Amino acid sequence: MANGSRPTADGILVLNKPRDVTSMEMVRLAKRVSHVKRVGHAGTLDPIATGVLPVCFGQATRLMEFMVDGRKIYRAEFTLGSATDTYDSFGAKTHSGDWSSITRTDVEALFPGFTGAVLQTPPMYSALKHEGKRLYELARAGIEVERESREVIVYEIRLMEFALPKLVIEVECGRGFYMRTFAHDVGLALGCYAHLTELQRRKAGAFTIENTLAPDAFEAAADEEAWRELLLPPDAALQALESLVLDSAAERHLRNGQTVTLPASSTYAKHLDTRRAYTSDGKFLAIVRFNRAESTWQPERVFNLSEPSRYAP
Repeated sequence: MANGSRPTADGILVLNKPRDVTSMEMVRLAKRVSHVKRVGHAGTLDPIATGVLPVCFGQATRLMEFMVDGRKIYRAEFTLGSATDTYDSFGAKTHSGDWSSITRTDVEALFPGFTGAVLQTPPMYSALKHEGKRLYELARAGIEVERESREVIVYEIRLMEFALPKLVIEVECGRGFYMRTFAHDVGLALGCYAHLTELQRRKAGAFTIENTLAPDAFEAAADEEAWRELLLPPDAALQALESLVLDSAAERHLRNGQTVTLPASSTYAKHLDTRRAYTSDGKFLAIVRFNRAESTWQPERVFNLSEPSRYAP
């Protein structure tokens, strides 16, 4: 690049994170391959986990919170008969129990109690902070602290495989749900203990496992800068939102951070409804929120993208 400047890119790379690497290692890989400075991931996966990891470049990093807030689908293997201090197979065994009499009915009978708005206590081995320190740092030092239970949303739980002492369970959930804690809690409820041995994130918001890219395939595209063709446009993350098309005057107002009135689009809108807004030539421009009292759309995020989006209406 001229004058030593770094290249830029705006988009989302949906990687299939391998096991035994961290989410931040995937970000560092993306930076090394692309030489783009502004890169981040949307939703941490534990080293034990594989699957959908959206990696955001440039202006797409401003959408990470929307991706983190989206629905997730996890598929996990639980091993009955022992609990560990990390709630997964990386930890030291703390308890053991007899699983031989557990039935499929026993397992599935637990699911209604874990579905809906439920309270879950985060594990000690997590990145949450207590008095400025990560919980996993305290845990490694042999310190355990009280953790406040948090409400999480679980939409559905499915038993995919029953082959004792292994269970394969799929969970559709909202933000903040810990599959390791769920494995631990299932083991306690069954009276035989359990821990997590495999985990795959199969869906994160708009992105599914079928559409992910292996990290080595991304690396292989680096030589001729073909990696740019692998990026999805930023608004790929917002497909659950309805869309609006703006005229030139409304576009100008939004770019200046001002509200706009779009009567036709407001007929069925509820207060605080969110939409994605496009210019008349198909460029993704903004996320806007409806103010029912004023019948106006207020800009939440405004973008400056040079290319029309394939997701434009």
